Amino acid sequence: MNKTKRKIFETSMKLFAEKGYDATSIEEITATVGVAKGTLYYHFSSKEEIFNFLIEEGVKLLKNSIAIKTSKLENSVDKLRAVILIQIKILVKYENFMTIILSQIWGTDPRSQMCKNYVFDYIQMIEEIVKEGIEKGEIIEGDPNVIASGIFGFTCSSLIYKMRHHDEELDVATLYKEIEKSFIKKLKK
Repeated sequence: MNKTKRKIFETSMKLFAEKGYDATSIEEITATVGVAKGTLYYHFSSKEEIFNFLIEEGVKLLKNSIAIKTSKLENSVDKLRAVILIQIKILVKYENFMTIILSQIWGTDPRSQMCKNYVFDYIQMIEEIVKEGIEKGEIIEGDPNVIASGIFGFTCSSLIYKMRHHDEELDVATLYKEIEKSFIKKLKK
């Protein structure tokens, strides 16, 4: 991604997270980036294309990070630990991305449906790890969908924790240990 496209991408992400998709205009994006509309349209055909690209890239980063890390692990509990740590790191580093995708999953419009599909697909990745763990006897018996959704939700609550403590630097390791203690240790058979 070239410098201008990256700046449009990052600025759009920040504005969408702060103001919402509908309240952010192309004019505001171009003014904040400092480029003409023609330059923006050279890289993206519409605001919707910027949004779609942003979501696709963010989810791809999250899923690829997890696939790479979990492929090196044998134990499903260790895989779930890796998922949680990566998700917390992404929440911290790409807070705007997570704010956007989580805020968009509640509607019924095509944009919301797309975000829901990405989130559900991601949760499905976690669910497969849970199923594997149950089959291997590493994780307690339970509904893999409920457990996977719980892991996702519990980890996403880190964003709320971060917002409540906005004056403090979020310590990823400490937060991870708390989630592991509160949730993962209870899944271990």
